[in-house]
Amino acid sequence: MDALGGPGAAIIVGLENVFPPIPSEVILPLAGFSAAQGTFTLAGAIFWTTLGSVLGALLAYGLGFWLGAERVRTLFRRVPLIQVEDFDKAEGWFSRHGNSAVFFGRMVPVVRSLISIPAGVERMNPALFLLLTTAGSLLWNSLFVVGGYLLGGQWHRIESVAGWFSNAVVAVIVVLVAVFLGRRAHLERKERREHRDATRG
Repeated sequence: MDALGGPGAAIIVGLENVFPPIPSEVILPLAGFSAAQGTFTLAGAIFWTTLGSVLGALLAYGLGFWLGAERVRTLFRRVPLIQVEDFDKAEGWFSRHGNSAVFFGRMVPVVRSLISIPAGVERMNPALFLLLTTAGSLLWNSLFVVGGYLLGGQWHRIESVAGWFSNAVVAVIVVLVAVFLGRRAHLERKERREHRDATRG
């Protein structure tokens, strides 16, 4: 960030959108601190980090657009414990709540890096996607960049506060996935057992 200035901040934030382990809760306050040190202006820090967020999101959107619904259905057929009906349900949910999901998803750890893919799969209007992504990213980035700018050398305190939120989101996602897969495995075992008993009968 110091070496490349604003473009460097954009690159790092853009990578965060395609590689979730890079936490924006660290990158954004650091960009604010760099602005306070004169590496770039506060407005520049917000601009470049938001540009990086949008470009990273567009890359993920492009991946989803390339995959398309039919390719995803094909993948679902090959993955154990996953059914095509699961995709159809998700597709229906996104058609009803996609706008809110894209906007608010930009402010949720992990989800921020993934929400652009289903938007691309569902062929969400590119202009609308760009608008919602920019608005959500601008709000989220401004909060953390300004915080890092105001805290100066203590910018890292933001990560310690925001870290619990990020960890909580990851924990909730892991639990939900585990519960879903556990229930699906139980149902499939039950169906196989019932089918075996019926065949023997």
